This record gives sequence, structure tokens and C-alpha cells, in this order.
Amino acid sequence: MSIARIELVVRDDERVVRLTGLWTLATTSHGATGLAAELKDAAQPDAGWDCLGLEAIDSAGAMLLWRAWGRRLPELLLIRPEHRRVFERIEAADHEPRPVSAPISPLHGVIVIGSATIGIGRHVADFLALIGQFGLNLVHVVRFPADLPRREISANLYKSGVRAMPVTALVGFLIGVVLSYLSALQLKQFGADIFIVNIIGLGIVRELGPVLVAILVAGRSGSAMTAQLGVMRVTEEIDALATMGVQRGLRLVFPKVVALIVALPLLVLWSTAIALIGGMVSAQVQLDISYGFFFQTLPRVVPAANLWIGLAKGAVFGMFIALVACHFGLRVRPNTESLSSNTTASVVSAITVVIILDAFFAIATRGIGLPM
Repeated sequence: MSIARIELVVRDDERVVRLTGLWTLATTSHGATGLAAELKDAAQPDAGWDCLGLEAIDSAGAMLLWRAWGRRLPELLLIRPEHRRVFERIEAADHEPRPVSAPISPLHGVIVIGSATIGIGRHVADFLALIGQFGLNLVHVVRFPADLPRREISANLYKSGVRAMPVTALVGFLIGVVLSYLSALQLKQFGADIFIVNIIGLGIVRELGPVLVAILVAGRSGSAMTAQLGVMRVTEEIDALATMGVQRGLRLVFPKVVALIVALPLLVLWSTAIALIGGMVSAQVQLDISYGFFFQTLPRVVPAANLWIGLAKGAVFGMFIALVACHFGLRVRPNTESLSSNTTASVVSAITVVIILDAFFAIATRGIGLPM
């Protein structure tokens, strides 16, 4: 079997590189490094290439020559037509369009800001349309109770509420311990140990309980809702439902929103109770405050209005978390990159909306539930 050979011929100050033998995978695979080095030394700008002596060449041998030639055919090349077609196919496959650098417009900043504003406007318009669709579905269910998707609501209640109880209890207990421990360090300095009940009660019942539970649910259940709707979009299940005449909003969006409106206040109540227990245990260890004193003082220093505010926050947070999750889930395009980016955007947006709503609640209820 002939091997691949390289011969350098110099005639009248002209350099000609003559290639002979078999340039195939079988003959070039073992000595590919050496052949590449010889070709690199022989490839001079003014050199001609005589490939008429090639017995056979395949894509492996052609790629060695193609790289040595700088990914283009040399100007002085003698080669058979059937062998030239091999290099023409490689040239067509190796073609990469050069990036065209467009001139930067003096209004580039305005264009970027305008594009971002238009994108935000579309998000807001679609989100408002989703809220309106939920309202219409609610009216439809009130008028026709038989159309209420009970199974879907109960399934979402279980997944978003019952299965979230362990993690919310753990986080609530630890938050109560941490808040009580940090407060005790400061109150000891001023001899105001008994005011730890005020700090723990108001902080957890009114603010920390609802916000922390909402953030946990946004990261856990909100992302799951977005991913579920996104996968249904990728697999075209949503289009199939529309083809069968099934209302997308009533069967996919409505049960999730109703389930979180019901589940989140209950989770707030659950995690708040666990957090108060954690704070009470830590207060007893740090400040030697008895459990009986804690239970007697808590209703007096934390009026019941704070609990109702916390539960109202939970219901509103749950509704908006579900709506944001469904909004981004329905915007997923049929590819995996869109699914991942929209799931991330759903969690970030839901948490941001929760914090903004909490700020509005704080302003609207600043004079309610505070002990005189």
C-alpha cells in the first residue's frame, strides 16, 4: 500500500511541492502530526502544488492539506478534477460569514432604552390581559359552578400548600430563633428583656412571616408552574387543548391562581406559628422568659389586626405569584433555552413583585394594628 509522500522540487527558483501516494485516513492517521509539520514547512506563499500524483484522497487527507493551505486553495495548484471537488466541498462547509460591524449610531442609547421600554410595555400589557382573563373566568365559574375545575385546584393545593409545609416550618423556626437571639443581645444592654415579645410578635406576624413564605413559594411553586406551562408549550399540549376547544385560562391558569390564593395565607399562618415557637424557645434560653409570660403578653402587644394584615398579604402575594408564573410560562417558545430563561425570569419577577406589594401594604396599613 502506497503511503502519503511529500517531495519539494526547486526549478529555476520556483518551489513546487509534489504530493504522491494515498492520502486517506488509513495512511495519514498514524503520522498525521509529522505530515502536518512537513506541510507547514513546505507551504510557502510562492510555492506551487502538484497533486497530479495522488492515487486517492479522502476527507481526512484533504483536511491536512486544507489546514496547511490556510483554509483556501493555493493559486498554483495542479490537481485532478475529481480530487478538486473534494476540496470544493470542504471549502463550502468551512465557509463562515465574517461578522459585519455596523456603525454605531449616535442614537444608539435611545434605541436601546426604547427597545427595553417596548419590551416592558408588552410584558405589562400581557400581564394585565392575564388578570382580566382570570376575572372573566372567575365570573364564569360563579355563574356556572359546574365548570369549576375542582380536581386541578385540589392538585395545586396539595403541590403548592401541603408539600411546602416542611420547608416553611423549618425556615420559620430558624428565623424565629435568629430574630430572638439578635434582639436579646441588644435588649440585655438596656434591661428591656420583656420587649422581646413585642419585637418577635410584630416582626414575624406582620412582616417576616408573609414575606418569607411568599419568597419560598415563589422559588418553589412559582418556578414549577412556569416550567409546567413551558413544557406544555414546547410539547404543543397547549395548542392541542385549544384545538379541542378547552379554555386555556380556565383549565391551566385559574386553578393555579385560586390554589395559591387559598394556600399561601394558610402557609403564612403555619410558618408564623412555628416562627413564634422558635422565638419563644430562644427567648427562654437567652433571657429566661417563661413560656407562660410569652403567651400572656403576645395578644396584648400584638393586636389581632396584625394577623389579619399578614393573612391578607398572603392572599395577595399568592395571587400575584401565580399570575407571574403563568405569565412567563405562557410566553415560553418551543425551545429549551426559552424555557430556562423564562423560568429564571419568573422567579426573579415574582420575588420583586412581592417586595413591591409589601412596601405598598406597609404604607397603606401604617396606622393599623400598632399598639398604643
